[in-house]
Order: sequence, then C-alpha cells, then structure tokens
Amino acid sequence: MCPELVKEDTIVYSFGIGEDITFDLAVIEKFDSKVFGFDPTPKSINWIATQKTPTNFTFYDYGIDKFTAKVHFHLPKNPNNVSGSIISHANVNSTDTIEVQMKSFKDITNELGHTKIDILKMDIEGAEYAVLEDILNSGIQIKQLLIEFHDRFVSKGRSKTINAIKQLRSNGFEIVAVSDSLEEISFVNSKYI
Repeated sequence: MCPELVKEDTIVYSFGIGEDITFDLAVIEKFDSKVFGFDPTPKSINWIATQKTPTNFTFYDYGIDKFTAKVHFHLPKNPNNVSGSIISHANVNSTDTIEVQMKSFKDITNELGHTKIDILKMDIEGAEYAVLEDILNSGIQIKQLLIEFHDRFVSKGRSKTINAIKQLRSNGFEIVAVSDSLEEISFVNSKYI
C-alpha cells in the first residue's frame, strides 16, 4: 500500500482474514484505522475468537460475493490449511462443503454505512474475478485496492488477471506495487487522491 496516502482514522476493508491479521493490526497501530475484517471460513472464525483484537478491529463471519445469499463453500483438502473457497480448485475438497453466508459489496457497505473506503484488501482464493465488477459498479469510492490474484486456481487464470487489471485501469486504478510472486498487486485510484 502507499502509506503516504493514508490519513488517521481511515476505513479499511479486509476480505479473507485466514489466521493472519498482521496487516490489519499494523494499519490500526500506525494510522489509528478502523479495520473491518471478513471471512466465512470456520477455522478463521474460530481463530479470531481466540485473539485479543483492538477496538478498531471488527470481524464479520461472512464473505464477499456477487450476490447476498448462502452458498456452498469448499473446505481445504489439507486439514492443516485454513483457506476455503466458493470456487472449486486444486487446494479445496469438491465434496467437503458447508453452507456459508456471503454478501454483495453494496449490501456490506450499506450495512456498515460507508460511502468511501480508504483501503480494500482482498485475498479470497479465486473469487476475486467474480466480485471485482460488482465492487467497481458499486459507486463506493475506493482509494487503494490490494488484491491477491489466484490465477493458478481458475481456468484461463492469467488472461482473467490481465482482464481484471485492464478493467481496474479503465476505472482509474493504477498499479503501484507488485509482489515478487506477481500474485499480490496494489492499486491506487487516481480519481480520489
């Protein structure tokens, strides 16, 4: 992320918590941000319940999807792993599913009363392609968007990532950082800085 664009008391949405809130805690500590974390994964929900989180961190036990509904959620093949997905891929069990609550981005922002988000971080195990258009069409102002692309999980994944980046660029988002693995990409929206 671009820390120079972050002011105190920012709003952060963090989709896909897993068992790691180091990023979330760091932005709270450094910027006194309000972080809203989301994850429907049972292991994540149980793990969060054991953590002592600051008052600026609020956790919701549902995930993001194109529509608000209960959906089938694939649990990880390896019982030691945390990440499940609404997408069936090599790391999840196609027959071991549970029903979880998912919500559309617009329904989430309406529920929480936000019309702008300073940072949206998304690590949702392949579902990012399906929800990106919904996020962009929501009318919610987003200054920074941090996405882990899971093109290895989906058919024609590389082209889906390229198309997603093109779609983001056409909506004012410019790439400001890329991880060494090329999976995590950080964007800044030039419309709102």
